[in-house]
Order: sequence, then C-alpha cells, then structure tokens
Amino acid sequence: MSNHVIKLVVFDWAGTTVDFGCFSPVQPFRRALAAEGIEVSIDEARLPMGLSKLDHLRAIFEMPAVRRQWCEKFQREWTEDDVRRVYEDGFVPQQLQCAKDHSDLIPGLLQCVQRLRQRNIKIASTTGYFRDAAEIVFARAAQQGYQPDFSICGTDVPAGRPSPWMIFRAMETLDVCPPASVLKIGDTVPDVLAGLNAGAWSVGVTDTSSSMGLSQAEFEALSDAEKESRRDSCATALTDAGAHAVIPSIAGLPELIERIEAGEFELERPSPTSALEVESF
Repeated sequence: MSNHVIKLVVFDWAGTTVDFGCFSPVQPFRRALAAEGIEVSIDEARLPMGLSKLDHLRAIFEMPAVRRQWCEKFQREWTEDDVRRVYEDGFVPQQLQCAKDHSDLIPGLLQCVQRLRQRNIKIASTTGYFRDAAEIVFARAAQQGYQPDFSICGTDVPAGRPSPWMIFRAMETLDVCPPASVLKIGDTVPDVLAGLNAGAWSVGVTDTSSSMGLSQAEFEALSDAEKESRRDSCATALTDAGAHAVIPSIAGLPELIERIEAGEFELERPSPTSALEVESF
C-alpha cells in the first residue's frame, strides 16, 4: 500500500464539473471586444482559458492579431485602462448572463462526489470566475445537488491560476495537509500548473474541456475514432504541462484515486512521456 492517501479533491468548475465544453466564458469575451470593433475568434477566446477572467482578457489583448486590430482602429496601443474598461463595461454584464445559461452539472459528477465522500475525502472548488458570476454558478449547482465543502474565486486571492493560492486557501480552510494528500482536477493547463505549484497531484480531463470545445450532444455525435483523436490532442497539452494523469471526465476520478493510493506512480512533476494517461472508465 502506498503512503499516498487523498484527503481533499479540488475541482475546477466550467469544463470540469459544470458547462460541458466550457461555453460560458467564450461569448462574453468575443462580444465585449466586438463592441469595440475588434474581432476575436472562438479559438482565440478559448486559448487563455483557466486564468482569472481579467487576466484572460488581458491575454487576449496581448495576441498579435488583436493588438493589430486595436492599433488600426484607435491609432494607438491598448492600455491597462482599456482592458479594465472593456472588462467592467463589456465583459462583466455578458458573463453574468452566460453564467446563468451554462451551469448544468456534467454527467457523472454527483456519483463521483458521492463515492469520494464515502472515502471521507473533502471537496473544494476553485474558479477563474469573478465572485458575482461564481455565486450564480454556485447557486445553480446547489439546486442540482452539488455543494463543495469550500469554494473560492481567483478574485479572492492575490493571484489566480496558475498560482497555487486558491488551493492553499482550500487546504487551510478545510484543515488538510500535506499537499501530497491533495488532488487538483481541471480541464486547462493553468489548472494543471496550479496543482503542480501547490505540490499536489494534478489531473486533467479531456472530453468536457474547453480544448475539446463541444457540447455534450456534439461530442456524443462524434465517431469513436474522432473522439479518440480529439481526446489525444487535448491530453497532449495537459501532459505536456506536467499533469500526473489525464482522464476523459470526472466520472473516472474515484478509480484514479484508488490507483494513486495503491502506489502506481510517485508524486513528482513527470515528463510528458511518464505521465499516466487513463484511457477510459
């Protein structure tokens, strides 16, 4: 038996536990910048996913294509004041509406949480949502039966992901240590990096992720070959970031924890070739 016993799982929200395909943040970014006359593609809007929403918007502004459009339209470089104005006046109202529309639980979550609680594992959640949007998602999730023991937003700490502060706050509040007894699971590279930076187990999910970018109906309509191809592409980015394991969805997490506790691999930042990939559960 391994000395690794998981006492706390820290879940991400959009793309991991709610909002299959992570659609809620995408349109608000695109609409906020479209109001400024700046065109942003869906892929561009998704690229910084996992960061706090203000950092996410700043990362979009830094993209060469967006910078070029801004300079052509306004005859100057964008400034931090521009970022904050677009965030507050454009993004925030759009995000509040989209959060209401994209808060359905991802299939398998409630069963997963039930099995974790049977093992006396505590449940926490972290998110890049700002507090007002997060509260909408928290309330909608609670109505569907999902209530973590502790939830925190990137705006509640000095810096959001990939910094580990949200994870550390969850550990402190729920009185869980050491980091080797904590597992962070999410669908983006910043999720993976936050877990690694905290010294915790770091696990990625593919099928419901922002990188996959498909609704449940769209995903299920794919052929098996298409699913595997897209899944492999999503998994590569997560393993390249250092994920200890990559699973299709949160439904496979209880089995993965059993494998961790059985000592199948060690808690260290693995190379991409040594990261454990779980094909399916």
